[in-house]
Amino acid sequence: MSLINITQPSAIKELKNIKMIATDIDGTLTKKGEFSSQLLSTLEQLQQHNIRVILITGRSAGWCQGIVNYLPVWAIIAENGGVYCLKDNQKIIPLTAINNIIKHRQILQNNFEYLQSQFPLLNTSSDNQFRITDWTFDCHELTQETLLEIDKICHQNNWGFTYSHIQGHLKPLEQNKAKGLISFKENYLKNLSWQEIITVGDSPNDESLFNPHLFPISLGVNNILKYTERLQYKPIYITNLPEIDGFCELAKLLT
Repeated sequence: MSLINITQPSAIKELKNIKMIATDIDGTLTKKGEFSSQLLSTLEQLQQHNIRVILITGRSAGWCQGIVNYLPVWAIIAENGGVYCLKDNQKIIPLTAINNIIKHRQILQNNFEYLQSQFPLLNTSSDNQFRITDWTFDCHELTQETLLEIDKICHQNNWGFTYSHIQGHLKPLEQNKAKGLISFKENYLKNLSWQEIITVGDSPNDESLFNPHLFPISLGVNNILKYTERLQYKPIYITNLPEIDGFCELAKLLT
């Protein structure tokens, strides 16, 4: 099934009901890895039209606790659905139940060290020290074949694994962006239907947000195309442009 261009009349009609965007950050809201004035003005425009924006990212809890203070967004779900914090209350709140964080972190480290013994080039990410639920390593120089081998090993050992163009994530088996967003909605957004929410992303760690059985309206910015052959779930809609330029296409249609 081919992706539907966001400018098609059927897409424009469906988007008229959207009241909230749940969007990835890196590769979706960035341009060459950085925030821009274009992003800030677009988020402000959405806010002025009463369209809530929730960021849902693989970035660390510590990183997100800082950034939610500066961007005009409603909340951030971090660590691929592991934790969240609200704009008005920046306390980090878990979405994944962890009884003993110290023990959990040690298990993650042990799992990573095993992978490192198999793939010596793996290096822990610089933001790993600010994480709670997952363990990350840099993967921008890893081949797709290596990432698929790592994924296979993780699933054989009942570990969760996902990746983006920036980081690989060792995590609890059932933890993903979809489950995090669903739990968050049950607590804070019961008045919204899923027909009023659009999920947006660009990488394999966004795949759960493209599950049509959970999220009927999903969008990939154009750079998702390099991954779509590897995805079980693909977005319904696609933008013409990549990264923040693609997200701005969406914002213009909503405002």
